[in-house]
Amino acid sequence: LSPQERSAGLRRWYELMVENKEELARIITAENGKPLKEAQGEILYSASFLEWFAEEARRVYGDVIPASAKDRRILVLKQPVGVAAIITPWNFPSAMITRKVGAALAAGCTVVVKPAEDTPLSALALGELANQAGIPAGVYNVVPCSRQQAAAVGEVLCTDPLVAKISFTGSTATGKILLKHAAGTVKRVSMELGGHAPFIVFDSANVDRAVAGALASKYRNSGQTCVCTNRFLVQKGIHDQFVEKFAKAIERELHVGSGFDAKTTQGPLINEKAVEKVERHIHDAVSQGASVVTGGKRHSLGKNFFEPTLLSNVTTKMLCTQEETFGPLAPVIK
Repeated sequence: LSPQERSAGLRRWYELMVENKEELARIITAENGKPLKEAQGEILYSASFLEWFAEEARRVYGDVIPASAKDRRILVLKQPVGVAAIITPWNFPSAMITRKVGAALAAGCTVVVKPAEDTPLSALALGELANQAGIPAGVYNVVPCSRQQAAAVGEVLCTDPLVAKISFTGSTATGKILLKHAAGTVKRVSMELGGHAPFIVFDSANVDRAVAGALASKYRNSGQTCVCTNRFLVQKGIHDQFVEKFAKAIERELHVGSGFDAKTTQGPLINEKAVEKVERHIHDAVSQGASVVTGGKRHSLGKNFFEPTLLSNVTTKMLCTQEETFGPLAPVIK
């Protein structure tokens, strides 16, 4: 397809996402659990990538570089690399696809998307809209799989010689495995891996503003984003006041429940394994002297619902300050 045709297809895909934003958001909430309001926000965020790359598709410019010899001319041509394997996470099951696929299609590449095993429906829904937008068959491909088959499918995508590029967002541990697989055929690789973000509060801080920022930074999507704060470092002069106000804000403003309930701010965690990791981090911290200020256990709703939790008396020897929790746990270090 010409750049103009690729641009038109991406633009139409964007328009269809906006037209179907409510249905797409409900799919995210149903399979991921995040509150519907957050899911609606994700869909518009997702669509914006297609809108952006629809315009960028027209501007894949080359370059002319001055040569060191007068009888030489250096030209740079930008060409599609070929098939791109797109491996995406469950926490943003729509946005993490469009931000990668939009760029690939704008450049003229075809893609094979392997969505997270917990959230395949968003990827398939995007595929249906891609078809309606006139994206040719075989350009946007989705390969859902079970948790048991995920490792094998990932290995095939990273080792098959027909795949030229890997783009992965997910855990650091999985990223390391995919990098090893991709090394055999020296594929181009882009990795967006786990985080361990600190939230630092000095004595000079405005406590109320710090608490508001902490609440938003920690508990978005029930703590299941790669940019969520994972540990709080609070200077001793302001520590007690911060912890007290943070606990009150958690209890006052966060509401655990179904993502389809308008009052809900905290949906369920993605699966039982995620719940067990939060429990393991809390148990480890408490066993070493940490105190549970609020929360600390599974919610009365059961299954994958967990209480937003705040820990104090935390040290850097505890798991929750060494590993990414990826859940509604806020450990505070004085």
